[in-house]
Parts: sequence; C-alpha cells; structure tokens
Amino acid sequence: MTGTTAHLTAGGHGPGADGAGRGDGPGDPAGRRMAGGTAPLRGLPWLVWRQHRLVLGVLLTGSAAAAVWGAVLRGRMAGFIDAHQIAGCSLISLVPRCEGTQEAVGAFRAAYHPSLQLAELGLMLLPALIGVFLGAPLIARELEAGTHQLVLTQSVGPLRWLAAKLALPALVVLTATSGLSAVFAWLWRVGGDEVSGSYWYSTLGFHSLGPIPVAYALLGLAAGTLAGLLLRRTVASMALTLAAMIVLQSAFTLLRPHLMPSTTLSFGRDAAVRAPDDSWVLGEGYTTRSGARLTAEDMGCRPDGDHGGCLREHEVTGRFLDQHPVGHHWPLAWIEGGLVLALAVALTALAFRVMRRRHG
Repeated sequence: MTGTTAHLTAGGHGPGADGAGRGDGPGDPAGRRMAGGTAPLRGLPWLVWRQHRLVLGVLLTGSAAAAVWGAVLRGRMAGFIDAHQIAGCSLISLVPRCEGTQEAVGAFRAAYHPSLQLAELGLMLLPALIGVFLGAPLIARELEAGTHQLVLTQSVGPLRWLAAKLALPALVVLTATSGLSAVFAWLWRVGGDEVSGSYWYSTLGFHSLGPIPVAYALLGLAAGTLAGLLLRRTVASMALTLAAMIVLQSAFTLLRPHLMPSTTLSFGRDAAVRAPDDSWVLGEGYTTRSGARLTAEDMGCRPDGDHGGCLREHEVTGRFLDQHPVGHHWPLAWIEGGLVLALAVALTALAFRVMRRRHG
C-alpha cells in the first residue's frame, strides 16, 4: 500500500512548506488546526484511505461491477423462465403445473447454474479475502514497520488511532457487502432454489443471502485487525486470519441446523416420504408403537429382504421426516447473522483492549 503513518508530522498533517505541516499557514486553508493547538482526528481517515486505497478501491469497484453483472444476469434468467413458464419448478417437482417442464428446467440449469454458483462462491469467500487483504495488514504493517510510534507520540492517542484506522474500512466493507447482498437477493428471487438447483439451505446459498455476507465480512475485518495487533507481522497475520475464518465459517455451518427447532412431518408406515421442494431435510426414519424414533440404520432392515417383517419386528407404526421449511430461512439467517456480528464486536473490543494494554 502507498503511504504510512510516518507521513504525519508532529502536528498530525503531511509535511509541506510554509506551514503546511503545522496547519497554521497557507498550507492549512481550511483552518483544520483546533484552537487548543492540537490536530483533529479527521486527518487520519484521509491517511487511512491513502494507505489502503488500492484494496478499498478494488472492493468498491469490484462490487459495482458485480452489481451490474448481476442485473444483466437477472434479466436473462427472468426472460428464460417467463418464456418457458418454469417459475418455481424443479427437475422432480410435486407442483402439478410443473409437469412436463423437466427438459426446460435442465436447459436453464445448464445455462445459468454455473453463473449463479460463481456469485455464491464469491460472496462466501469475500469475508475471508477482506480479513486477509484488508483487516490483517491494517495494523500489522504499521507495527511491523514501526511507523505507528510517530503517531503514538502525538496528540492522537492509541485508541483514537485504532478507531480511525477501523472506521473507514468498516464503512466501505459494510457498504460494499450490503449492496452485493441486496443485488444477489434480487437475482435469487428470479432463479434461486428449485429452478436453478441452488437451494437456500446449501452452504453456498445460505452464505450469500440476507445479513450473512455482511456479518461475516465485518467479522473478517475484526479478526484480521486483532491478528495484526497480536502478531505484529503482516504475512503471519494474514495466514492466521485465513485459518480463523475457515474455522469459524465451518463451525457455524455445523451449528446452523440447530439454531432453531426443526419441524417434523409424519407419514404412514408404508407411505412414500416426500418433503416440499424447498425444504431443508435434516433426517428421516421410523416411529414405533412405544413412540421411539429409529433410523433405517438403527433397525438394519434390508430392502431386498423381508422388509415388512423387519418393520413388524420393531413394531413400526409410521415414518417421520425432520426438516426446516423455507419459512425458517430468514429466522435462521438473522440468528446466525446476529451471532456472527456479536462475535465481530467482541473481537473489535478485544483489539481495543490489546491496544490499551500495550500502548497506554
């Protein structure tokens, strides 16, 4: 990145002749020097932008380009769906009006599923990339080069310096990811779930919708900043941030089905078990006369053997299917998003605590 904190003079501004570095002459036309003779904090956001303008600029420009691409893709997907009347249809559907549309749905998936999956993958990876290339170098580069020492000897205290370093990147990250999430949700409403085969509960799909990409992006920024403060080495901080984001996202993926109670569908013993097209199936099995729930593996019944006799032996009276219906999507997303955001706030608070203990 260009620029370091070392560009600040004792007055908190860049060097220059005729008082430009002091903020009290022709170099300070806006009168930015305060009455008490100390430089205000508002000079630091400009410096942060100067230091990290490449990454911030790429993030903003890339987000804008992705939004335009998403709008074009949405128009093409909508045109195909309308022309073939396959809205809400899947390859194997329970919806009567979708009968005979399998060929059109297959053609739609062949044409647009790769693009939709690419967008999902990008939104899932973006938080880790933000943490690695923006969060980790944010403080680590200053500490590694020693340029932070100049700022900490001036009127700008360490906590105000850290707040200024975080504020602008956090604002850019929030703006970019919120915009991308909104555009993807707009795109998803046309061709998501059944038609495309990319379901809301899939790992890629869930990480791309609603508050999830925004919360994880802020978590990546917080995790990278804290790693930089602790390790004080840029490359090591980037590696630790990447590992931490992989672990955290994997852990929440495992926790996700249990964030709220699932619903259970009941069927007769010999009835076919079918879930709605857009439901997230968690498990299925058999219920016995005593009310116990058994899976096929628990009973050991073989389809090619005396299956009926095996069911009678275990006193099976019915079948069950545990699922999250599509109505659980947004509650699950907001619960997980809230937990992730709370973790981001906790890591940010810890970063300030580390800064206070190390630098006063």
